[in-house]
Amino acid sequence: MPGLLIVTTVPATIRAFLLPYADFFRQKGWTVGAMASGAASFRELAVHFDEVFDANWSRNPLDPANLRECASVREAVRRGAYDIVHVHTPVAAFVTRMALRKLRGPCGVKVVYTAHGFHFYNGGPALRNIAFRTLERLAGRWTDRLVVINREDFEAAGKYRIATDSALTYMPGIGLDFSMYSDATGRQDETDTIRGELGLSCNDVLFTMIAEFIPRKRHRDAIEALSLTKRKGIHIAFAGSGPLLEKMKDMANNLGLGHRARFLGFRNDIPALLRASRATILTSAHEGLARSLMESACLGTPIIGADARGIRDVVLPDRGLLYPTGDAFALRDALIRVAEDPLPPAKPDPEWRIENLLAKHEAMYEELLEESRSDISGKKNEANSCLSS
Repeated sequence: MPGLLIVTTVPATIRAFLLPYADFFRQKGWTVGAMASGAASFRELAVHFDEVFDANWSRNPLDPANLRECASVREAVRRGAYDIVHVHTPVAAFVTRMALRKLRGPCGVKVVYTAHGFHFYNGGPALRNIAFRTLERLAGRWTDRLVVINREDFEAAGKYRIATDSALTYMPGIGLDFSMYSDATGRQDETDTIRGELGLSCNDVLFTMIAEFIPRKRHRDAIEALSLTKRKGIHIAFAGSGPLLEKMKDMANNLGLGHRARFLGFRNDIPALLRASRATILTSAHEGLARSLMESACLGTPIIGADARGIRDVVLPDRGLLYPTGDAFALRDALIRVAEDPLPPAKPDPEWRIENLLAKHEAMYEELLEESRSDISGKKNEANSCLSS
């Protein structure tokens, strides 16, 4: 049976998004391995994978020490005799593709890269965009299939010749289990509990933003917009942690927002929080494909999103509103509008279903395996022709 190696920079990516893929293909008889920095310490992975490999790369894409892991990648592929290596996240993707560039070709390992948002994007810093486009074009030569998850990246991959038409595939993310969002039991109780915890009155309007506190998420836009509303009944709950958390708390305090800006930290009740909200907000400069907004739509909660890559793909007119990225005044207007006139419930795209994405991956892998079988058959025919001549 075929072998599949899933590679990411950190194991948290595998645990959060890719376990269904491991389970699906193992159930079909495949050998499935995992590779990431510190993967062996995640005991949960051992339950879902036949073998787990550690890689000593960092999350910094420009760290030259990452290239020393090329030998580890090749050893893992040889040890597991993997037919397909599927890489996610930029650092792991570049190092792995560089490591395997000479093991590809006819009868060799097939390499797939899912780009969860290129490091370059429309409106990004010019020199940074040029640098990362150059790296993606280089690594594209070592890639049998490039999967992109938003339309901007799909257009960029063709425009900048990162992948040929035959090697380029669009998929709407990596899948959501819709059953996790469909249980209506206790919804009103959950909503009442959240609103009670936050001390909200029946007339208060709650918006929620779920995002790590890092620069590209642009939390400051939401905080500024909240201040600009001048409406005491409008509140924003920020779920998440990160290096900018304390700075954003200070900003909210300096603007006199008090309890109107709620910093909740890590939450394990996100569905309940979203159901309790008038709308979900995301102010990012760019995303791969905004999963929190997809989850919001699955719960029926409408969205107010920045008009940015990976957000505009989700926020269609029947799911919410877009505003110009970085425009706090436009976001203010959207908050007031939705507070006064609620948007209709959002509806998810059926194409987001995990069952759909698993089927797309299976079809792609089978296509790659068929290419390998054709290569082997061609070599045998060539050898037989030489023997008979």
